[in-house]
Amino acid sequence: MGEQEATAPVRSLVVWVPDWPVVAFVRESGGDPNAPIAVFEKGVVIACSAAARADGVARGQRRRDAQARCPALQVADADAVRDHREFAPIVARLEEMAPGVQVLEAGLCALRVRGPARFYGGETEAAGALLAAVAEGDLDVRAGVADGPFTAQQAARMSTRPDRPIRVVEAGRSAEFLAPLTITVLDDDSVDLFARLGVQTLGDLAAIEPERLVERFGPRGARLHGLASGADSRPVVPRTPPPELHREVSFEPPLDLADQVAFGMRVAAEEFISGLGAVDLVCTELRVILTGDRGETSNRVWLHPGTFDAAAVVDRVRWQLAESGKLTSGVARVKIEPEAVDAASHHAVSLFGSGPEQRVHHALSRVQAMLGHTGVVTPVVGGGRWLAERQVLVPWGDRPVTSSRERPWPGSLPDPLPATVFERALPLAVVDREGDMVAVDGRGELTAIPAALVSSTGSRGIRSWAGPWPVVERAWDAARARHAHRFQMVDATQTAWLLVCDGGEWSVEGRYD
Repeated sequence: MGEQEATAPVRSLVVWVPDWPVVAFVRESGGDPNAPIAVFEKGVVIACSAAARADGVARGQRRRDAQARCPALQVADADAVRDHREFAPIVARLEEMAPGVQVLEAGLCALRVRGPARFYGGETEAAGALLAAVAEGDLDVRAGVADGPFTAQQAARMSTRPDRPIRVVEAGRSAEFLAPLTITVLDDDSVDLFARLGVQTLGDLAAIEPERLVERFGPRGARLHGLASGADSRPVVPRTPPPELHREVSFEPPLDLADQVAFGMRVAAEEFISGLGAVDLVCTELRVILTGDRGETSNRVWLHPGTFDAAAVVDRVRWQLAESGKLTSGVARVKIEPEAVDAASHHAVSLFGSGPEQRVHHALSRVQAMLGHTGVVTPVVGGGRWLAERQVLVPWGDRPVTSSRERPWPGSLPDPLPATVFERALPLAVVDREGDMVAVDGRGELTAIPAALVSSTGSRGIRSWAGPWPVVERAWDAARARHAHRFQMVDATQTAWLLVCDGGEWSVEGRYD
């Protein structure tokens, strides 16, 4: 008897937010929750909004099929970090009401119901109190109470009516409740095999002798039989709440000057860095959230070439205030939180320092602190057809966000590239021996043989030339379409130039030094 009690299912309460990946995407992007939205992973729908389901979008569909059913569908990529980050405040509010919360996945958590039921006066009352604690706006939250977390999870998913978000399965009646449910709720690799064998429901699976399942599937067979028969003996394992690493400062009255806000963040920044150090962590990516007096927000993630210290945190707050145009009123609240952390041991300074690299980092960081975020930049080669597009200047410490160089760029210039690239194309004229302008006709051929380059500094004869090589961009967009031709020409001084003829007008794109 004692062994049966030890393995008996524990009354569990599950809180579930339907379509949580969609909810998390809307919260982070500030989109319309009533719009048709689908979250995709590896090209397959894993969650979709109610509006998308109304148009025929469903989980498991390929992207092409989903967009064919709903042309206005908003597409979002799956992001587990985003889902857990947005779900963390809900878990924190649940832990304030009842300790011992286990996060099963983003949007789904479980806890033992015995303690909350005693405190709030019953299982239904406890579930209602927890839902009331996390309910906000139009957020749809459901709860289920049953023997074991698996049955409670199915009960929460069966409470499909928003006006009745709580479903309680009486003790000892889990097998009866689970019996009509389809075998697919097990979310196991063996579900397809069971379907081929004629096992369609959990009741069918529970009717099979457990010894037969153990012979075929081993310990997994015993676990599946226990789930299907309502004997889920898995305990609820409460999570260890993570330390509070973020810091938040409110200003009353709101502040209008960036220097005032930066001064007010000094203590919070030092506490933020020391809090990370207390758990042997350093911050490599920092999220700064500014909230204005009228409710407008500015949310940005800042990077660092090394790790953030208190001064660097204050600098990022000041720079975001200077660069952000989203705040139209005084700053009422500033929140700083680590977007990415790393073990402090990975960034410990060696006994003799890191030599020139460390000195360069400190020097550039100090100059950047004085001149601002864009005061120190580093060049990065990006992708594109035009040479000016491939030159990208990235602020010191930021991760370059550029077009991929590996993409196919039809019409791009092959190596070797000009050593000198002009940020703005220099105008000039290409003329023939008679002094008439040379152009490219509709068939892509020159109207005459080039003889001289004429610019504001004078005229130079052309010794040799090659081209044209057409560059056609965005032919489908009349406003941004471009059809130009490139030439390589060598003048009388043996200087090689890269020229562009666009609509009959000539310009210099680069020079081969």
